[in-house]
Amino acid sequence: MHGPISYLQAVILGIVQGVAEPFPISSLGHSVVLPRLLGWNIHQNDKYFISFLVAVHLATAIVLLVYFYKDWLAILGGLGRSIVAREIRADDSYARLGWLLVAATIPAALLGLALQGPLQKLFASAVSAAAFLIVNGIALLAFERLRARPPTPGDGEGDSDARIARLSFPRACAVGISQAAALIPGISRSGFSMGGGLLFGLSNEDAVRFSFLLATPIIGVAALAKLPELLGHQGDGVRGPALVAALCAAVTTVFAVRFLLRYFTTNRLGPFGVYCIAAGTICLAVFALGG
Repeated sequence: MHGPISYLQAVILGIVQGVAEPFPISSLGHSVVLPRLLGWNIHQNDKYFISFLVAVHLATAIVLLVYFYKDWLAILGGLGRSIVAREIRADDSYARLGWLLVAATIPAALLGLALQGPLQKLFASAVSAAAFLIVNGIALLAFERLRARPPTPGDGEGDSDARIARLSFPRACAVGISQAAALIPGISRSGFSMGGGLLFGLSNEDAVRFSFLLATPIIGVAALAKLPELLGHQGDGVRGPALVAALCAAVTTVFAVRFLLRYFTTNRLGPFGVYCIAAGTICLAVFALGG
């Protein structure tokens, strides 16, 4: 039986989660690869490790909810107005955005529940996670190549939520469902949802914002569903490190979100794609040499 996670390991994993979840580089992939690289006696399917990851993912979801709380208050208000009126008014962008998020989240959540176990068991190894990091990098470069339009000055001006609300329901659903690819360690949830937004004509900033709004309920509900495991016997010995990791993840998530919202004003996914390809290739070489 594997030993508990140390506080030092918790700090490192929490920091990595806080950066890698918002960034399009796969937090789950890094969580699978990192213990192998550092020689830790931790594996993704260890029950206590899964319980530990619940805490750091919940911290990320809470930070995203708080960071965009004004958006969520407006979105919930819009949903309420549309329910009372039994229609989505043409001038109520927050009502439309709210239903776009609902339409995109429900099928993605159902797909995630159906595929989470089989996919993560099938690909739950450091070698496969490193290989899919390369796949993720190639996908990010492809999204940039195939995007509907390049970033232009002034993209971030005005009401971002109103622009996102102009997406069609099928396209919003396609972006939401793309998040299910992140069930495979090495594939980034944010990377695929950002990329989907770019393919459908969203600007960089709008694609990032839509990705974060989509991620909040998906990550939050998934983490809350497994929270009893952390609070139950599976969390014995890891609740302290999990709390430390969650705090580290919360702090780094704030900085990561702020950075990305500024970075994507004029920049692209390309550097993250190159990073994923390089990181995956280096990891595979290290593993092949017995690392």
